[in-house]
Parts: sequence; structure tokens; C-alpha cells
Amino acid sequence: MQFGILFLLLSCIVLLDGGNMKDFNTNDAMVDMFLFETYQLLEQLEQVILSSEGNCCYSREDINEVFRIMHTIKGSSAMMMYNGISALAHAIEDLFSYIRKENPEKFFSASLNDLIFDCIDFVKIELEKISNHDKADGNSDELVNRIQSYLSGLKKNGFNMPDENTDKKTANFFKAVIYFEDGCEMENIRAFAIINNLEKIAYELKYYPQDIIDNDGSVETIRRDGFQVFIRTDKTRDEINDCLMQTVFIKGLELTSIDEKAFSDDYNNISDADTSLEAATEEQYFEELDNQEVDRLPSHEKSLYEDGQKHQSKEHLHVLPTQSIISVSVAKLDKLMDLVGEMVIAEAMVLQNPDLEGLELNNFNKAASQLSKLTSEIQDIVMSVRMVPLSATFQRMNRIVRDMCRKLDKEVNLEIVGEETEVDKNIIERITDPLMHLVRNAVDHGIEPADERLAAGKPKFGKITLEAKNVGNDVHIIVRDDGKGLDREKILGKARENNLLPMNEADLTDSEVYKLIMMPGFSTRDNVTEFSGRGVGMDVVAKNIESIGGSISIDSEKGKGTQITLKIPLTLAIIDGMNLQVGKSTFTIPTITIQESFRPKGNGLITDPDGNEMIMVRGQCYPIIRLHKLYNLKTDVTDLTSGIITMVSQDGKTVCIFSDRLLGQQQVVVKSLPEYLKRFKKVNGISGCTLLGDGSISLILDIASLINSK
Repeated sequence: MQFGILFLLLSCIVLLDGGNMKDFNTNDAMVDMFLFETYQLLEQLEQVILSSEGNCCYSREDINEVFRIMHTIKGSSAMMMYNGISALAHAIEDLFSYIRKENPEKFFSASLNDLIFDCIDFVKIELEKISNHDKADGNSDELVNRIQSYLSGLKKNGFNMPDENTDKKTANFFKAVIYFEDGCEMENIRAFAIINNLEKIAYELKYYPQDIIDNDGSVETIRRDGFQVFIRTDKTRDEINDCLMQTVFIKGLELTSIDEKAFSDDYNNISDADTSLEAATEEQYFEELDNQEVDRLPSHEKSLYEDGQKHQSKEHLHVLPTQSIISVSVAKLDKLMDLVGEMVIAEAMVLQNPDLEGLELNNFNKAASQLSKLTSEIQDIVMSVRMVPLSATFQRMNRIVRDMCRKLDKEVNLEIVGEETEVDKNIIERITDPLMHLVRNAVDHGIEPADERLAAGKPKFGKITLEAKNVGNDVHIIVRDDGKGLDREKILGKARENNLLPMNEADLTDSEVYKLIMMPGFSTRDNVTEFSGRGVGMDVVAKNIESIGGSISIDSEKGKGTQITLKIPLTLAIIDGMNLQVGKSTFTIPTITIQESFRPKGNGLITDPDGNEMIMVRGQCYPIIRLHKLYNLKTDVTDLTSGIITMVSQDGKTVCIFSDRLLGQQQVVVKSLPEYLKRFKKVNGISGCTLLGDGSISLILDIASLINSK
């Protein structure tokens, strides 16, 4: 609504300025604001529609939210003169205005959801055109006609009109009351075990008491009234009975079939009555207290009483809201990050100035220490401002899973874990597409059709888990499915056909075999489908992840499922690095990859018949990379026993890097290589460069690329 008011004011300004609407539409700031808010509203709309599918019902709140979103998009797009978007939003607004006015009970339509998603996709395409400075020339007439036709059908046939796309899954409703044996103890834990078992076979579960774990009082309620469970499932009464009776210490079970109305009403009556009783009891309890009794109350009950009195005394006061969050342009944040990077470099140039060598400057050292502290704090604050939770990216995958399930006739549940994990905004932009590929592959390749899963003794519904967690200075994003897993022999066969085997296949570990699926042109599909079979996708995932300094690991068990882990850095801007000297050149290694540094002894060095050098460390043999040979640098330190070995590890592989000497550790600002180098001369093993304190340039080593080259 704030956006609409802002547009109204600006339109008045435009009219006063001569009505030059064309210039108004080319105002980049206004277009950016329109795009930002509309994208946000579309994401909210997707979540509302997906939520309605999960509940098989449009709640009153869902209908109001869709109406509000489309009303806002209609107004802002009309003000910007994007008429196609405005007309489409107006049609959807009319449809949900009618639904809201009629207020049907338990209304849901899968075909309406499909129609809304088609409209969302149309608007997204138009927004993409606008962001690319193209004309938003899409024709929304066909979608508008479909919406108007659907609305006419509702007005003519009512809200029970047939829906050819409605989910054909049968739904049975049951109410179960479970009584445990006297003296069995821990009734709430046993009730939790029942819910855990039912979740595997039920579409929806409601139970009372609700807080069976956190509230110790739930034990007494279960002993007195039994544990009441309301179940929506495709299972029969006998199957539910067998599942419940597997629980030990059950004294009695009352299992009855109910209708859909009773499924919600009976549960709501129980929970509402209990809540009202508690509220009435507490209110009556406090009303009957006099001042002396209030003084004798325990501290927590006294605070409840005082809070109630304060609320009553201030209920007529109008409290003005305060704004605690503001929107900031990403370009400004990028500029701020660049300035902080330059400040880190300037600090290093001051503190490492060669003119200060050998001088005793106590006051200078104190000031330098304070400067370093402040610089570090500013850097942390700026980094935290740029950090964005993965929740928005993860939630987008719900739509992908939903659409693919409908097209492939599969049933898959998406579980999201750790969506509050934060990473740098620039990294989020680069992992969205790889993540989408992985989720699509999990649904298409990993999860089996329902009949195959049932034949294999698996639940009918497949499960994909999307998880994020912080591990040191990295973020691990895990895509896990409980599908059929990867077939080692089939992968090797395809790799053999396409001449993609890098070595003797007998020497390949399972992990190395699984990583073959990320090679260009590799696909285990025998036929090309809408979603896969062309041999592209996984290699794009690998390239995108490696481009941000990340890595991929794959674990799989045939018949059990597959887990793909993306290891990505928290940020691309500033890293902790170890500087190495080779001749007159300097290289930087990210400290997160360093295992140890040591001066080698001659008795541990090995050279194979092909001339490859290796070193034995604690019984393990590791390849050696001589930087002066790799990059053709002149140096006087060529004897391994005279230089320094730095052991680095990434993605489960380890190599030893030979250099002249270590220069020390420091924070470095990552700068990309010049465009002409990246475009015309591929430099293997270099991910970027940085400016050191003395003004010289250090090349940042790409450890993953160096390891894969060995």
C-alpha cells in the first residue's frame, strides 16, 4: 500500500510537470522499486497458493491475502502503464473478490491453482523483460479470458463445480482415542511415538493435547481423557488400527470413522474449550485477588497480574509505530563493501610500511592496534548487512517440486531445514540455478513413481530434504532424497560409451564414480524428456559452484537415496589468506584449505616412472605441485628440502604446494582477474588477485582447480 501511495504522489508531480508519462516510465529508480515490490508480492502469492494445496482449502486469510496482493499489483502496474500485467491482476482480483464475498466453506480447486500459477509465470516473464530494459509486450488476453470463464462457471454452478484437475487421492477421516495402561508412565512420550508413526502414512494429523513434550501437564490430561488423534489418510480403518496397536502399553483404543467436517470441528471444539477454560480460570483467579493477596503471589504470577493491569490502563492509548528497518539499494551495499576492502588494503599498507622496520614506536603501535580493531568491526558489520537468509531461495523450490510432481505424476514432499542460514547476497544469486537443477534432478531421476516405491517397501510419498548449515567459514547446502539412488555400474557404462573415464575404472572410488555425472555431456537417460536427458545441467551446477570457490560432494546408496552437498564460502569479498613467495611473485592460499606447512626431508620424497613427484607424510602419499614449474617462474629455490611445503585439502582430496617461503597470514580483498585474461587466456589454478600492503599484487590460488588437475 505504501508503494501505491508513493505512486499517487509521483503521478501528481508528473502531471504538474507537463504530464510527460513517457519520461516517468523510464525513471530507473521507480522501475527498480516496482520490480522489487512486485517480485516480493509474487513470491508471497506463490506461498499462499502452495499453502492452500497443502491444506486442500482456501482459508479466509488466504483469500484476503490473494485479493490484497493482486490489488496492489494492479494499482502499481497501471500507474507504470504496464497494461498487460494490470489487466491480468484486475481479473484475478475480481475472481477472488467474488470468492471473498460468497465466503464458501471448504472451497478448493486444483485447476484454479494451476491457472494462478500460469498468471504468476506470465507476470514474471514481463518483469524480466522490464529488468532487461525491453518492452513489456506480452498479451494477457488469453489468461484474462480463462479467469473470466472460471468466474462465470462459479457464478453459474456454484462452488461445487467439477474440477478435472482435482487430486484423485482418496481421503478417509478417523478419530482415535488411545488409553495407556495404568502405571506405564511417560504417556506423553508414548503419544509422541504414535504421532511419529502416523506421520508416515497420514496426509494430515491433529491431536490433543497438543504440547505433549513441552507441557508436563499433558500427562495428566492423557491419563484422564485419553490421547485423541484426528487423522486424514488414504489408508483403511484396519490399516490405521494395525499401526496404532503396534504401540506398547495400550490398554484401549477407540477408532471411529468421521466425515471431513467432524475432522476439523471436533478437534477445534476440544482445543477451543480447553483454551477458554484456561483463560476464564486465570481471569477469574486474578479478579478475585485483593491487594494483600497480590503481594503474596509468586513473582511470575504477580508479573502476570501487573501486566494485565497495565494493559487495561493503556488500552485506549494510541501507540505510534516506529520504523526499525529501511530498504537500501544493493548497488550502495556493493560500493560500501568495495570501500571497506580498500580500507583493509590501506590499513595493511600503513602497518606493513617498510619505512617502519626496526623502529620502536609504542604510541604508533597502540594507535595501529585500535585502528585494526575498528577496521575489523566495520568489516563485520558491513558483512552482516550483506548477509541474506536462504529462506526465500529455499521456498522457491516448493513451486518446482509441485509443478514437476503434477507433470510426472509423482508424489513428493519437500522438507526444508535451516532456511534461516545466511550467506552473502552475491552468493545467493549464483547458487539459485544450481539448486534448482539439483531439486529437479531429485524429483525426475531420484524419486520413483508411487507404485515402484510401494513395491520396494517404501512410503508412497517420496521425500526431498533441503538443508543448510554453517560449518566453519563455509555453508553446507544439502539436497537429500530417499529415492532409488545412483547406479555405479550404469554410470560407468555410460562413461565408457562416451570415453569419459579419466583412469582405470577399477581404481575409482564410489565418490569419484558419482562425480562423473557432473561431466559435460553425461546423462544416464536413454530418452530426452522435458526435464532431462540432454547431458546438460549437472556440469552447469559444477561450474557455477566452482566459480564461487565452492565444491560438490555426492554420496549415494542404491535403493536408499542420494545426498549432494554444496560447500560454499560465506562471502566472496574478503578472505583470510596465507601469502607464499615464489621467486619475485606472490601467491595467496585461502587459509580454510590449509592443513599444515612444513620443510620436507629428503627421505620422504618419491618420484614415479612418469616423473611425478610425491611426498610421504605419516604413511600417506601426496602429489607435489611446484608453483615455479606450473607458472614458469624464475627462482633460486628448486631443491625441495630448501623450500616450504603447504598441504592443502578440498573436497576430500589433498595436494602439497611447493614454494620458496611463507610471507605470513593476512586478510585479503578478492579482486576478479582482468576481463581480457578470463576471455582470451585461461589461467589454470587462479581464482582472482589481491593487492598487498606494499602495493604489489598477489594471485589467489584456486585450490579445487589445482587438485583436479593432478
